[in-house]
Amino acid sequence: MAKYLTLDDVNVKDKVVLVRVDFNSAIDPETKRTLEDARIRAHAETTIKELTQKQAKVVILAHQGRKGDADFIPLKQHAEMLSKILRRPVKYVDDLYGEKAKAAIKNLKSGEILVLENVRTFPAETKDGTPEEQAKTDLVKNLAPLADLFVNDAFAAAHRAHVSMVGFTPVLPSVAGRIMERELKSLTRVLEKPEKPCVFILGGAKADDSLEISRYVLDKRIATCVLTGGVVAQVFLAAKDVDLGKPNMDFLKKKELTGLIPGIKDLIKKYPEEIKTPEDLAVEANGERKEINLDALPTAYSICDIGTKTIEEYARIIRQAKSIVISGPMGIYENSQFSLGTRSTLEEIANSKAFSLAGGGHTISAIQEFGLSKRISYISTAGGALIEFLMGKKLPGVAALEKAAAKKT
Repeated sequence: MAKYLTLDDVNVKDKVVLVRVDFNSAIDPETKRTLEDARIRAHAETTIKELTQKQAKVVILAHQGRKGDADFIPLKQHAEMLSKILRRPVKYVDDLYGEKAKAAIKNLKSGEILVLENVRTFPAETKDGTPEEQAKTDLVKNLAPLADLFVNDAFAAAHRAHVSMVGFTPVLPSVAGRIMERELKSLTRVLEKPEKPCVFILGGAKADDSLEISRYVLDKRIATCVLTGGVVAQVFLAAKDVDLGKPNMDFLKKKELTGLIPGIKDLIKKYPEEIKTPEDLAVEANGERKEINLDALPTAYSICDIGTKTIEEYARIIRQAKSIVISGPMGIYENSQFSLGTRSTLEEIANSKAFSLAGGGHTISAIQEFGLSKRISYISTAGGALIEFLMGKKLPGVAALEKAAAKKT
C-alpha cells in the first residue's frame, strides 16, 4: 500500500496547484533549441492534462540544465512545446518568485496553465537540505502562500533534496503526480514483489553502479540472476581474472572502473551461478565485426558487443523469466555492426510475456530506434533516480511526500 497521497486524494477544482515536473530536455549547444519533447509530453498527457480538465489553476515548476552548462536555458521553449502538445494556450513568465511571477499566479483562471522560469535560476535550488530547511528559502516563502496544493511529478529528480523537490511539502498539502505514481508502482513491482524468475540485465558504458545494484538485488533475493553486457560485462570479466587486452583494460582504467574489481570478485564468489558474463564477444577488427571466444583473449582490438553464443544464452534465460529489468545496452548499438546484442536482447524482452521494465537514456533510445516502445511493459523516464531506487536507496523527493502524507493522517 502506498505511503504517499495521489491526485485521487484531493479536490483541485479552482485551486492553485504548484506542479514540480521534469522538463529537462536535450538542447542543441549551438542553437540552444530543444531537441526532443519526451519528458514534456509524458507530464502533459497525464498529470497536467488531468489537472486542467479538473479546472485547477496549474503553476509549473521545472529545471533545465545547470547554471554554467550549455543546456542551462529559460523555459519559454518548453512552455511553447507544452502548448502544442495540449493544443491549448500555456502562459509563461520570465520570473520565478518575484512580483511578475506572483502577479501571473494571482491572475490565473481555473483550467489555465502557467510555466514559471527555470527553478535553477534560484541560486540555492541545487543545495541539498531537509524539507524543513528548504521550506525557509525565498523560493518557498514567496510561492507557497499563493498555492493550495503541491504536486511532485518529477520522479527523475526525486534523488535530489533540492528546494523545489522537498521544500513545499512541510507547508502545503502534497501529493504525487501521475508520472511519479506510475514510476513508483512499476519499480516497487520489480523490487518488492517480483514474479520469479526475475532477471536483471545490466549494460551500458556507465558501470559505476553495477556492483551496488547487483549486490542489492541478489542479497535481497529480488533477482534470480544478473546478466551483464556492455562495459559492465568487461568489468565483471576482468573481476574473473580475464585479460581483455591492453586497449580494453586501459579503457577501464581511464574510466576509473578497476576499483570495482575487488568488490565484484567477492560478489561472484558469493553468487557464482547467479551472475552471468559473456561467453564470447564482438570486437572491431579493421573496421569489421569479428566474434571471438574468451579463450582468444587477450585481444588488441576494442570490445564493442556481446557475441552470438552469449546472445543465445541470454535469450534462453529471458524466455524463462517472469520479471525483467534492463538498464543499459549490450554494446555500441549506435553502430549497426555492433547493434546485434542490444537489438536481439531487447527483441527477446519485447516478445516475452514477463513484466518488463527498462530505464536509462541509452536503453530508451535503443528501444525507440528498434521500434519496440509499445512492447515493453514500462519504460522509466528516470536516470539517476532509477539507479538509486534499484540500489535500495530512499529518494528524498519520495520520502518528503511520505512524510507529508503521514502528517496529514
